[in-house]
Amino acid sequence: MSKITTDDGVQLHVEETGSGTPIVFVHEFAGDHRSWEPQMRYFAHSYRSVAYSARGWPPSDVPDDLSKYSQDRACDDIRAVMDGLGIDKAHIVGLSMGGFATLHFGLNYPERALSLTVAGCGYGAEKDRNEQFRGEADHWAGKLRADGMAAYAEIYAHGPTRVQFENKDARGFEEFKDMLKEHSAEGSAFTQLGVQKERPSLYDLEDRLRQVTTPMLVVTGDEDWPCLLPNVYLKQVVPTAALFVMPNSGHTINLEEPAMFNRALHDFISQVDAGRWPVRDPRAVSSSITGVK
Repeated sequence: MSKITTDDGVQLHVEETGSGTPIVFVHEFAGDHRSWEPQMRYFAHSYRSVAYSARGWPPSDVPDDLSKYSQDRACDDIRAVMDGLGIDKAHIVGLSMGGFATLHFGLNYPERALSLTVAGCGYGAEKDRNEQFRGEADHWAGKLRADGMAAYAEIYAHGPTRVQFENKDARGFEEFKDMLKEHSAEGSAFTQLGVQKERPSLYDLEDRLRQVTTPMLVVTGDEDWPCLLPNVYLKQVVPTAALFVMPNSGHTINLEEPAMFNRALHDFISQVDAGRWPVRDPRAVSSSITGVK
């Protein structure tokens, strides 16, 4: 494990294992570097596997300034981790909050990404729900500061896209919830206000998304309702994107179905490394239903 210092002076806790082509794992809001343990163990057999805790998530620093938290900061922290470890290019894998950071990393630093795995990326993205999501970010920030992390975790962990995990793996779910209780209420509140609330909608990025040339795997659970349609949208507009939908699954997919997630990710990365990942054939996109010209 090591500490990497970002360009704005924030220290990030980083762990790595294995050797070979690098994979950088970027965690979700309710997770931390430990959330990727099933992937770190699996991919360390063949890859240099890296996970880190975001700013605001101990043992990384918890800045007490809201301006230190933004979507751009989250994106640039991936670069800082890579720079600090001497990694020029890597496969970037992110879930939810980490999926948004991964997507923005691909837009801002395409020369640094071998591939992009964008999982569970879509909360608040739909234009007709954007203001609702912003209001909920304010709500959760207030709850975090008023009630503390443990009380917050008891509510947030049992949300509508987490119950699938609880129903499948009660022991794993309790471990996930216990880890969530250990997070910083202040860091989480700042992240709700600075990152979650203020990030741009995916639908406002369409022109840039259509220009993506980096191989992309979009992953969602089929009961992760806030992400399902936005992930179909990413498939539609990103010419290098494939969509993998995990059946009967919610939001915490890398922990809820680790074997399925690992197989899909390994197959994707293997194809990319072999130079066999395609760009969509333009003939596959047509205004006709059956191919009538």
